[in-house]
Amino acid sequence: MQLRQLEYLVALGRARHFARAAQACYVSQPTLSEGIRKLEDELGIPLVRRGRRFDGFTPEGERVVLWAQRILADRDAMESEIQALRAGLSGRLRIGTVPTASTAVALLTQPFCAANPLATVQVFADLQAEDIVRRLRRYELDAAVTYQSSVAAHDFTFVPLYRERHVLLTRRTTAGPDPAEISWEEAARYPLCLLHPMMQGRQVLDAVFEAVGVSVTPRVETDSIASLFAQVRAGQWASIVPYAWLHVFGVPTGMRVVPLVRPVRTERIGLVLPAREPVSVIGQALIDVVARAGVAAALERLPQPAPDDGTPFDAPR
Repeated sequence: MQLRQLEYLVALGRARHFARAAQACYVSQPTLSEGIRKLEDELGIPLVRRGRRFDGFTPEGERVVLWAQRILADRDAMESEIQALRAGLSGRLRIGTVPTASTAVALLTQPFCAANPLATVQVFADLQAEDIVRRLRRYELDAAVTYQSSVAAHDFTFVPLYRERHVLLTRRTTAGPDPAEISWEEAARYPLCLLHPMMQGRQVLDAVFEAVGVSVTPRVETDSIASLFAQVRAGQWASIVPYAWLHVFGVPTGMRVVPLVRPVRTERIGLVLPAREPVSVIGQALIDVVARAGVAAALERLPQPAPDDGTPFDAPR
């Protein structure tokens, strides 16, 4: 068995097409096909369903692909560790995040790059929770930032970062003081703009609304936290956003944020890595950054609110 044959198999799993897989490996299609056939002969099992085109893997093939991904990831990790011992950590950190947690990723990438000047970072933002699980299992990500609840059933390493909580974001109604708090039931009466229902951040909200016995029908839905802020700025909508995103935007001019209570609901967000021993050198370097980054405390420190522009917003009766 040769590592090159495993590379062919993994490339085919990603491309789902013989010609594109061969192109990704910089070989001809016959070379790739022959390499996979030799691997099948050596293992004594068929790995690929073959027709006029790629028709998927056999059940045995699906298992071998997972092993191949792990073997190649371990090979890459070993090479990275040897390089780090010789000349310092280099290579690329591939980190994914769900949209609601992407502000926390920025608090990790800067100190990571400062501590490892030869390394680079590639951030895959706006991934859904199931995408993160799939990419971690295939070793297509070195790490991710996501909800603990979305990975609890999987054998991953989880490093807590902070607890997500939510606030109601609206246009400011008066020049007076902001309300100290608002219930989820009261928030449901606002004309809401929320995340798309397929996103985990939205599902968290829906679970709270269901728990208090109310349903919401947003007038606008989006897959972007930044878009929620933009929609509220337009003047007609209110939204429910993660408090951590105020670390990025502060409280924009003419807006207000009100903590949501009754119930107070939080979700644990953390750094997730493939479970492996030893931990990859680039993964350990990121864990070391978490220990000194103080993400939770940083996300509690907000910029000073912008001055009120006096624009009215009529709250529902």
